[in-house]
Amino acid sequence: MHHHRLISPSLISALLLALFAFPTSVGSAEPPWLELHSAHFTVITDAGEKKGREVALRFEQMRAVFGLLLGKDRLQQSIPLTILAFKNDKLYYQLAPLRHIPDNPQPQPIGAPGFFLPGDDQDFIVLNLFEVDPWNAVAHDFTIMMLNSNYPIAQGWFDEGLAEYFSSIHFDNKQVDIGGDPELNPSVKEDLLGNLQDAHPAKSLTELLGAQVWMAIPDLFSARHDPSTRNEGTHHTLYYAESWIMMHYLLHAKRLPETGAYFDLVLNRHVPVEDAIKQAFAMTSAELEQAVKDYFRKQDVLQKAVGAARQTNLDPIAQMVSGETDHFPVPVGPDDSAITAKPLPEADARALYAGVKTRLPERRDAGLKTLRELATTPTEADKKLEAKPAKKIGEEAEQLPSNAMGNAVAHRMLAWDHIQHGEFDEALAEINDAAELNPRDAWVRYYLSVAKYRMSVARHTPMMSVANMLIDLKAVLEWNPEMADAYDLLAIARTAGGGTTAAMQAERAAINLSPRNELYVYHLAEIYVAAKKWEAAAAVLERLKTSADPEVVKLARELSTQTQAERKYGIAINSTGEVPPKYEKQKSPFDVLEEDAAKRAEAEKAHQPDVAPDARPTKFIKGQLVSVDCSKTPVAILTVAADGTSLKLRTADYKSLLLIGAVDFSCAWHDRAVTVNYKAGGLADGDLVSLEVR
Repeated sequence: MHHHRLISPSLISALLLALFAFPTSVGSAEPPWLELHSAHFTVITDAGEKKGREVALRFEQMRAVFGLLLGKDRLQQSIPLTILAFKNDKLYYQLAPLRHIPDNPQPQPIGAPGFFLPGDDQDFIVLNLFEVDPWNAVAHDFTIMMLNSNYPIAQGWFDEGLAEYFSSIHFDNKQVDIGGDPELNPSVKEDLLGNLQDAHPAKSLTELLGAQVWMAIPDLFSARHDPSTRNEGTHHTLYYAESWIMMHYLLHAKRLPETGAYFDLVLNRHVPVEDAIKQAFAMTSAELEQAVKDYFRKQDVLQKAVGAARQTNLDPIAQMVSGETDHFPVPVGPDDSAITAKPLPEADARALYAGVKTRLPERRDAGLKTLRELATTPTEADKKLEAKPAKKIGEEAEQLPSNAMGNAVAHRMLAWDHIQHGEFDEALAEINDAAELNPRDAWVRYYLSVAKYRMSVARHTPMMSVANMLIDLKAVLEWNPEMADAYDLLAIARTAGGGTTAAMQAERAAINLSPRNELYVYHLAEIYVAAKKWEAAAAVLERLKTSADPEVVKLARELSTQTQAERKYGIAINSTGEVPPKYEKQKSPFDVLEEDAAKRAEAEKAHQPDVAPDARPTKFIKGQLVSVDCSKTPVAILTVAADGTSLKLRTADYKSLLLIGAVDFSCAWHDRAVTVNYKAGGLADGDLVSLEVR
């Protein structure tokens, strides 16, 4: 986590005196909570639509600048990211991670105006919009997140150097400034000045490089670095300083292609560092070090920025200088990014807030308490349902009976917490309730698939209901085509069902989306073993045995031993030399859930008139959505122009239409590129099957 300053005692006192109540809509002209969607990010905020749009735009700009630095036209994001942006200190510091400080028995919230919270299912960024440009505080972690989805495994100096370089970013709606000393960035100014009580503030990276003997390049390139957010310490070290200026040099000298060649030599071919430097950069490590030092000495703007920052008597605004060396127009402006906004129910916002709390060990108990209250407190919809008179026997029910009550998001968040702690029966109960309350929530289908897989691993039993799991995962990937973990689970399910060829395709998709996740590579080796592709499996496992992750190395060695025995004797043998026992199929909680769902489907079908299946072939076109007519709600008629013709395509209920690329249907859509599947009625009309909005 980057630049975690501790908040001042005066701010702590103010926070303790504040009324820590969740904002409500009473007397507010604008909905208290909004959910905004840009092309690549989701923003949840209580700061109003204007500020929410600014947050979404800044992250779209950061993403675009990252692509420019690496020369990538197309970027991918293998784990969904949600940004929580609070308008003031109150909610932010109730959620911020806690840190222990000397001579203070009570842990205190970090003082940085933003933090990054990674997860297996999704990532979160949390911002305090009361501070200026709080997104700068998470620029370092944002860079690492983007590298994980868009760059092969590299060495620590490369990742940290690029992240430090990126951390100096500053932009408005017209210009990007980048390349300055990140430790002089306004968002970490308090660190540099030592909170006004430290007589010896930490040195900036520029000062560190000017005052110390540098690490030899082979030592820098070989240094082990723990990239985990929780274990990352101060960045005021020579390691970060030298990594930063090295990336500064490589970017400005346009030597990233040689850097990629170096990583191939040293990581894939296991060439010694010194030899790899010679082959890739056509110079010795000493010559490369001298080239970087010469480059550093020419950066006068960095030295001037340090001098300005140390003049603490200057006006605070004048101090906000970090000596950026690059300036260029923003690649994404306010008119270039389509951002939509819709009100978010307060109960959903509270559930999301509490769910994020459960992901921080020191906040988990408080988060669970709120989630349980939300999950067990009847909503207005629950109360209305209870108030309806019971149907007489033989009368057609308006909906199937359900015991689910409370907030669907709270049930979903509780389900994920149970999954993370191996409490699969409890997770299943929450998934069931969440699915009944919001059957269109793709997260529920994803969590059900995760629970099935993890339960089978934990209990050493075959995965249950694989066919339904395949259906769920395909729906998840229609909702989010870049979700690497869904592809990984799809590969595992296909392997369990005997479809190893299709499993390989899905696993390769997961690896492509998340090239640094070696667990996906390990799963590919497992698929090769299941398909008896021994040579392919052995090649993958040999590579994994050199991983920097000891757990991956252990798994690779165990599977390699098992594979050799199976290849030799024709039967699977585990790492202890024993034949694994065959487990009898048992009824799992998932069977109970799906049997119940099947009964509900049958009951619902019994109350519906028999309708002959639609035998018309499904057609496919790409075109332009001209307009939408919702005058006869819930019926909607879409006018789509394609290949010089105009089609009138009808959906009987636009709320239940299968959508791809959009969360909700909008009757205001027009002039949008679309892909449609439909059943033709005549030459110029038909019935919609699905709609993809691009």
